[in-house]
Order: sequence, then C-alpha cells, then structure tokens
Amino acid sequence: MFVTLLCLGHELSRPTPVIDEERYFLLSAINKSTSQDKEWPDLPSWQRMASEKAIERYAATQEKKWRRWNEAMFERSA
Repeated sequence: MFVTLLCLGHELSRPTPVIDEERYFLLSAINKSTSQDKEWPDLPSWQRMASEKAIERYAATQEKKWRRWNEAMFERSA
C-alpha cells in the first residue's frame, strides 16, 4: 500500500508534457506580449516623453553614484 501511494504521489507531482500544438500557442502568446512591450503603441506621447526623461535622469544618477564609488574605492594615496 505504501509503494502504491508513493507511485501515485510521484505520478501526480510530475509535470505533464506539452503537446506541440499547445507549445505553439504558448510561444505565440509570449512573442506577442514581448513585441508589444517594446513598442508600447497605446502609450500617450506625453507619457512616453516623461518615461524617456525619467530613464535619462536615472541613468545619469547611477553613473554619478558609480563614479563616486570608484573614486572612493580606488583612490590613490599620495
């Protein structure tokens, strides 16, 4: 009885293989969502410009932070 329960638990916990037809639908759904994320066709122009500006500010802030960190870590003693 223990072996039967062990085998049943193993069979239930195993992932089922995906049929090729289902795999095609899953991959097409993934590809559509990633292409839409890159282009963002429904995003208003003011929001797109604000996002780009925020990204530029964030990148500049991070660059400044890492430059200071590098100077502090690798500062040469005189």
